Amino acid sequence: MSVINGLETEKLLHVVDTVKKNWEIGKTVWKASTKWKGGFKVETCSREFTLLADEPEMLCGTNTAANPVEMVLQAYGACLTIGYAMNAAVRGIKIDDVKIDLEGEIDLPGFLGLEPPESLHMDKLPGFKTITATVKIKADADESALRGLHEHVFSTSPVGLTLSRPVKMESKLEVC
Repeated sequence: MSVINGLETEKLLHVVDTVKKNWEIGKTVWKASTKWKGGFKVETCSREFTLLADEPEMLCGTNTAANPVEMVLQAYGACLTIGYAMNAAVRGIKIDDVKIDLEGEIDLPGFLGLEPPESLHMDKLPGFKTITATVKIKADADESALRGLHEHVFSTSPVGLTLSRPVKMESKLEVC
């Protein structure tokens, strides 16, 4: 069995073939839950994995964990990195190193419910305005192959695509 980038390529290709044969298998549901821990501290869980969130001191938090918007950047970077490892493996490209630096700009007035002065050119809507990902990769392939890999990874990243388009959001309230 061929192992590239720590991944068993035959298993990866088997997953692809399985979904091709039965498209219904490709419709998956992912879940998470959160629990308030006081102040701005939040415990988040998916499956058996737990992460903590907090806000930096400048936003009145205690700076004990990344904040939710930093977690969005982390999730996007992790998704891209997984995409590089997987897609390189099935292309026979051995990765020696991949590092992705991400940054995004958010205007705080919208989150705080404020109307910013027009002269500052700030958006009153909360959320990222731009996200930039800078990828540094070292692999056993030429620049053309790595550019093709790069374009494919960015065009198929579930987190990236979720961030780049409107997603139907629904909510329910249960008062206890």
